[in-house]
Amino acid sequence: MDALSETLRVVRLVGAIFIQGRFSAPWCYQSPRADSAAPLLEPGAERVVIFHLITEGECFVEIESEPPVQHLRAGDAVVFPQGHAHRMCSEPGLQPARGARLEDVLSRRPRKLVYGGGGRTTRLVCGYLACDARLAKVLLSGLPALLKVSVRGSNAGIWLEASVQYALAEARSPRPGGAGVLAKLAEVLFIEVLRLYMNDQGAGRSGWLAAVRDRIVGAALTHMHARPAQAWTLATLARAAGTSRSVLAERFQHLIGSAPMEYLTQWRMVLAANFLCRSNAPLARIAEDVGYRTDTAFIRAFRREYGLPPATWRRQQSTHQQVP
Repeated sequence: MDALSETLRVVRLVGAIFIQGRFSAPWCYQSPRADSAAPLLEPGAERVVIFHLITEGECFVEIESEPPVQHLRAGDAVVFPQGHAHRMCSEPGLQPARGARLEDVLSRRPRKLVYGGGGRTTRLVCGYLACDARLAKVLLSGLPALLKVSVRGSNAGIWLEASVQYALAEARSPRPGGAGVLAKLAEVLFIEVLRLYMNDQGAGRSGWLAAVRDRIVGAALTHMHARPAQAWTLATLARAAGTSRSVLAERFQHLIGSAPMEYLTQWRMVLAANFLCRSNAPLARIAEDVGYRTDTAFIRAFRREYGLPPATWRRQQSTHQQVP
């Protein structure tokens, strides 16, 4: 399994599509910073990433102090990896409408918004993905403030758009399960956007997604993610990736910003946190599963990463999950 698939398999993602909009020109819609919207979108989430899919018409999107303005057409998806506030409008320079409070907009999902001046129509859906802060740090490192791809350019594009429209209709019907389908589609759409962006990246990019595509670093990541408990050294990892220690260390540092062994420790701690949250396995078993021969070494490494011993951290997470 490749590193991206393994990462997405291990770490819990929670998604939803929360707005279906039909806007007629002239119109302008202001979206707040993700960290201010997070408590309303997904209470308790460490990180929320907001995205939009244009299903009909066209519009513009801009981030304050982050030019240029981006032109979006039907089939385009736009993601804000760093959580910036942003403005979407029928033409640049318009002032955002003074609408209902975000709390009221999100009181029912998916909320259907209809407004504008009666001109040409743009339809879009707004969604989010909530995830662990450390996963976000891995996946989103090196990405720009605004990421745009054409979903219709992918094999899954037509299916995804049709499925989203179907699920939106189902979510408003009396039949149960519609919201669940919509949540899963939000996750699939987000993952497809990441995959398309990876394919579109040119030379000179950095970050984790660029590293996954790199022949040398991508091979090293695949090995580490497939066998995290193995007693890897820089030498054995370089051999597995078909390169020298110096080349692997240099390319890894350039693309990911850390040394291979440092990254391996961080990934092991993500795995450990996942096991602690989702199972009742004893610490000794978890330590072994993530590559530590002694409880003491595992506890020390976990505390460095999360600030608490694993047993204390597990109790804390259990308490948070039980709070209504």
